Amino acid sequence: MKRNIVIATVAAAALIGGGTATAIAVAGDDEAPAKKTVTVSNDGDDRDDAQDTDDTARDRAEDKAEDKAEDAAEDRAARDTDEDAEDKAENAAEAKAAQITAADAIRAALKHTSGTAVSADLDDEGTTHVWDVDVLTNGGAWHSVRIDPATGKVLGSHTEQDDDGDDAAETAQIRGALKGGSVTAAQAAEAAAAKGTVTSVDLDEESRDRAWEVDTTAANGTGSDWRVALDTGKVTADRTND
Repeated sequence: MKRNIVIATVAAAALIGGGTATAIAVAGDDEAPAKKTVTVSNDGDDRDDAQDTDDTARDRAEDKAEDKAEDAAEDRAARDTDEDAEDKAENAAEAKAAQITAADAIRAALKHTSGTAVSADLDDEGTTHVWDVDVLTNGGAWHSVRIDPATGKVLGSHTEQDDDGDDAAETAQIRGALKGGSVTAAQAAEAAAAKGTVTSVDLDEESRDRAWEVDTTAANGTGSDWRVALDTGKVTADRTND
């Protein structure tokens, strides 16, 4: 009886720790101790751990593949489909002129005129291009600041006049759209830059889902339209014209 108890106890200990244990079995007072080797393997636990690792790696690979497929679908949805070869050539030349990014142009404009940047557009002025950044000051005045896309220097600025008397209403609508939002025009431009060269950033203050509208151009001149959420900065294809 004692022999069985000792062997069972040692075997249990070996099962917990894994490996091999040696037990001394005692039958009685006059008998010499007898040694018995008990080998316990935890290979099952190792196999379970390996299986868990394989499952995790497979799940990550599947998630990555799904994300890649979603990104590809967004790229197709955002792409302008009515551009011909001439349009693409013009787009490519415009994007090439933007050595200063939209985000940097916006920051340069705000350094010159403090306020909130509401739009930034890379305008073609015949033989040259220029960043035109609209800034709404805290006092409610509108300033157009022109930035050299090659150097980032301020070329000039002027206050926009309220010719039609609609500035007050438009300003109120824009402030309402920006209220509670955390993503600035510069941040929206940076978020969309992964999709191509940003050529314009404009606030869509009229839609129910508040967002920045951002245009990008690929290296081959293909243009794409994006929306960047004001609250999260998430970039999605602009489907407003679908």
